[in-house]
Amino acid sequence: MNTQTADTKFQLIPFVTSLAITLSIGGVASMVTRPEITGWYTTLTKPNFTPPNWLFPVAWTTLYILIGISAYLIWKRRDNSTTYKTAVAIYVVQLALNFSWSIVFFGLHQVFAALIVIILLLVFIILNINWFGRCTKTAAWLLVPYLLWVGFAMLLNLSIYILNK
Repeated sequence: MNTQTADTKFQLIPFVTSLAITLSIGGVASMVTRPEITGWYTTLTKPNFTPPNWLFPVAWTTLYILIGISAYLIWKRRDNSTTYKTAVAIYVVQLALNFSWSIVFFGLHQVFAALIVIILLLVFIILNINWFGRCTKTAAWLLVPYLLWVGFAMLLNLSIYILNK
């Protein structure tokens, strides 16, 4: 991928589309999550480092915006290269894993299976950062808070699994 050929002009439609895709994934996943927060989730024993429930939608909305901006920056550098195609494929897989985690954990109440999904998600976020970084360092750095939050969420998921076996 030629990193020097990026269009530097802001493009509103692709930007809004990138944000809409990520925020929609979060919005649909929250439809499964929200009812379980006051239901099934309250019955689980959670570790003492569990954040308050109000923090999760704030954190995830912020992260989805950063993910959307990152994707937009990659879209602006689109070309027919293997680097670009690989970066996009990895991005799509990590988005699917992100969406799947909420369904598995909150929708299906499968804490261990969700742990497997979130570990795979972490791997794909690392790959995503790596491949986006080959296109633009800014896009890669925008994903670092996402990596950190999902790493924390994985520890929370693991702790909930251990405490509720």
